[in-house]
Amino acid sequence: MGNIITVQNMMKAFGTKKALTDVSFNIKKGEIFGFLGPSGSGKTTTVKILTSQLKHSSGNISIFGQDLTKWKKENMKEIGILTDNSALYDRLTVYDNLKLYCDLYDVNNKRIDEVLQDVNLIEEKKTAVNKLSKGMKQRVLLARAILHKPALLFLDEPTSALDPVNRQKMHDVLRQLNEEGTTIFLTTHDMSEAEILCDRIAFLHNGEIAALDTPENLRLQYAENTIEITLTNREKEMVTKDEAGAQRIFEWLNRGEILTIHSKEPNLGDIFIQLTGRGL
Repeated sequence: MGNIITVQNMMKAFGTKKALTDVSFNIKKGEIFGFLGPSGSGKTTTVKILTSQLKHSSGNISIFGQDLTKWKKENMKEIGILTDNSALYDRLTVYDNLKLYCDLYDVNNKRIDEVLQDVNLIEEKKTAVNKLSKGMKQRVLLARAILHKPALLFLDEPTSALDPVNRQKMHDVLRQLNEEGTTIFLTTHDMSEAEILCDRIAFLHNGEIAALDTPENLRLQYAENTIEITLTNREKEMVTKDEAGAQRIFEWLNRGEILTIHSKEPNLGDIFIQLTGRGL
């Protein structure tokens, strides 16, 4: 499976301040790649560089095997983008906003109803955008980003304004799109979202990648070397994952005193705090 995106030693400075120091990663064709970090860590800057909204200061970047500096405007039809720069025409209806993009991307207008069904907004197709809530506008922006079924989709905090029901709906849409072949670059503050959707996750800290692996491998790598035992008298005991710990568990089992056994695996938020000392 080839790489859709390859980033080597990317650096971005704004004057004397470095937003990205030395960032390297690749994204494989067909995967959902999560890019996590606290506010101000450089996630949005990275998205804007990869989508040619900003120029990087140094490093090598290629998309679809082509150097980013030689990226042609006609190639933009291969990607979809939802960032904090994304905007809609407030006085136009939801349908008319999407129709403009159908014309731009040579997409049949029948696709509009499909994406509005996907984002649960078909009943609002004739509503002016300025009458919509923030969460509804976010769903229209997502509908627009996936309208042409892009080969590569950039999503910067796509579900931040959504309620749990519509967030779940968006997850279903993104999984389906991914199964149909779209590679997805996702930034999010929602650790459960990253856990559910992403094949691999990169943690960004101080302008560099602090860790990069699958969610499962990250949890195992940063798991504590202890097991929590709840005994039948409701007392909790901690044992180490070694011969001495195994002997204690064996003795409790023989006496029928064990109620539950839990390994101490961290969640993604716990891992980030271990890596950086900061919350997400």
